[in-house]
Amino acid sequence: MSSVAGTTNRVVSGMRPTGSMHLGHLHGALKNWIRLQYEFDCFFFVADWHALTTHYEDPAGIQESTHEMVIDWLAAGINPASATIFVQSDVIEHAELHLLLSMITPLGWLERVPTYKDQQEKLKEKDLATYGFLGYPLLQSADVLIYHASYVPVGEDQVAHLEMTREVARRFNHLYGREEDFDKKALRATRLLGHNVRKDYLDARRRYQEQGDVAALVSGQTLVMNCPRLTVADRDRLLGYLEGVGRTILVEPEPMLTPTPRVPGLDGQKMSKSYGNTIGLREEPESIDKKLRTMQTDPARVRRTDPGDPDKCPVWDYHKIYSDETTCQWVQEGCRSAGIGCLECKRPVIDAVLAELEPIRERARVHEQDDDAVRTILNEGRERARDIARETMDDVREAMGLE
Repeated sequence: MSSVAGTTNRVVSGMRPTGSMHLGHLHGALKNWIRLQYEFDCFFFVADWHALTTHYEDPAGIQESTHEMVIDWLAAGINPASATIFVQSDVIEHAELHLLLSMITPLGWLERVPTYKDQQEKLKEKDLATYGFLGYPLLQSADVLIYHASYVPVGEDQVAHLEMTREVARRFNHLYGREEDFDKKALRATRLLGHNVRKDYLDARRRYQEQGDVAALVSGQTLVMNCPRLTVADRDRLLGYLEGVGRTILVEPEPMLTPTPRVPGLDGQKMSKSYGNTIGLREEPESIDKKLRTMQTDPARVRRTDPGDPDKCPVWDYHKIYSDETTCQWVQEGCRSAGIGCLECKRPVIDAVLAELEPIRERARVHEQDDDAVRTILNEGRERARDIARETMDDVREAMGLE
């Protein structure tokens, strides 16, 4: 358990600008971000450096895709008054922390990341035998650790990536968290708690370290976090002293498992620009209508009179997202009995998708006509992100003896 686990309310997440945003992005990430921004201190960034790991030979479109992605975020409902929005490469501290972490990260940790060989197999047409591709999980770790994030929203298939981030933070703190005279400095810091609180803190420390009393650990952490007289360094010392470890410099983030509805592409595969099966967030209604009307359905329904199985039809996944219980029941009964045709089944989905995307297109038009406003949002986000990133790097350099 991290010394400061749960002591911040910060969430960090990012997306690579590798193409136009589509329904898969909206339901797979953006809707969750929109909800989180009002519950947590959220940092959302455009991961343009990550885009280079697979698009290094043709980086020309990354800048334009970055700008368009931010417009899509704003149009979908990401609020710059509630969340910090910035571009990864605008905060150069990400690269510095990545470099320093690469000095202590075993090569085997990177090679065992599940997606490493999987992505090389899927993207055979690209030369991915580069350090950048091997090291991108470590850059992801730096992206998160530099903001002392408590949580990272991930799907179950991404938990392994985050576990490596936790291991990297743990290894860094083990190597550099025991500063000289740590115990003396921690005991000196306990005086700032006040007589009674200091007594309760030391009692909680004794009960946790002697008896493994988790409730005592939580109580001690609360006493430390509620003391306004502590500096950040003294707070971290006391949290580490409480657990019997050193000062925690990099926080181990927790996965925030986010169930994401399956949004299949027009051919039933995962929606992806590389498959040419997407529905764009700013696509024209006529194009969306045509695509959905001709979308693949249950292959068993060759004729209108053939009964079908919604569970084998990608249109059913859309009904589970967009349709109410009554409509879903109508689909199940009508499809299995051949009481409705495929086009008839698609109509409620088409109407729902068009209704959802219309306000997004309208808001996007406003942002498309005001580049200065978009730049201002990114500039303000950059400054807030850099303020926190610089503080982290000050601690990292000091811990490593680089100050």
